[in-house]
Amino acid sequence: MRSLYGAKIFVASAGVKPIDVDGFAIEVMDEIGLDIENHLARSFDELDDSSFDLIVCLSKTAQAHAKEITRTMASDVEYWITIDPSEVEGNREMRLNAYRQVRDDLYQKIKGHFSTSLHPLV
Repeated sequence: MRSLYGAKIFVASAGVKPIDVDGFAIEVMDEIGLDIENHLARSFDELDDSSFDLIVCLSKTAQAHAKEITRTMASDVEYWITIDPSEVEGNREMRLNAYRQVRDDLYQKIKGHFSTSLHPLV
């Protein structure tokens, strides 16, 4: 999102529970010129801001948590169906392909969802 829209939109990343950034995710993002090696995984509770127009969830668990924390807020919550590539089994290339698929699918969803209101930097 930041690589597409820069400072035109505020973006924060969080999960249900903070975990270290996955090595496969680092590798497939590096393939498209994005360095996420030093990305800090945070939980919803660790976010600096608690006022969002939209929360995009990539799992049912995250969606349930987002709906719970936004029940008294004017925030929209959307669930974008996404496979969890960390659960894909197989050889290294098969696993990398799962991560690439998620990366590319999310890129297209972001461009499609936000293209009408913003102009990408790239």
